[in-house]
Amino acid sequence: MTGRRPTAAGPAVVLVESDPAVTHAIEFAFGLEGLEVSSYPSGAETLASERPGAAGCLVVDYKLPDMDGLQLLEQLRAKGVSAPAILIATNPKAVMRQRALAAGAPIVEMPLLNDGLLDTVKQALGAQPEPC
Repeated sequence: MTGRRPTAAGPAVVLVESDPAVTHAIEFAFGLEGLEVSSYPSGAETLASERPGAAGCLVVDYKLPDMDGLQLLEQLRAKGVSAPAILIATNPKAVMRQRALAAGAPIVEMPLLNDGLLDTVKQALGAQPEPC
């Protein structure tokens, strides 16, 4: 796992991305915005961690080394992880878009240009109820 650990001071973003350069860039950009990030390079490592259960938002790459991002999301949901999820993908086909829509996960297309991913994450975090 890389990145900074979530704290009570900031929302937790769980990032699942196998490309270290992309992971670093996202962690850096989100860190500038005060978002805490926990990162995992594979679906298996994500499933083995307790961190996703406390996530404010999940950002999952579709193309992972051991499963696709929607399969990971299905397994996380089966484990009771209910945080909003965002799928990042390159050139998503209609079938992937339909699966993502059914899973309630908007797709942000790569390459990640401008602030599209950050804006989508902020929207997802803003939709979360405030802690009591």
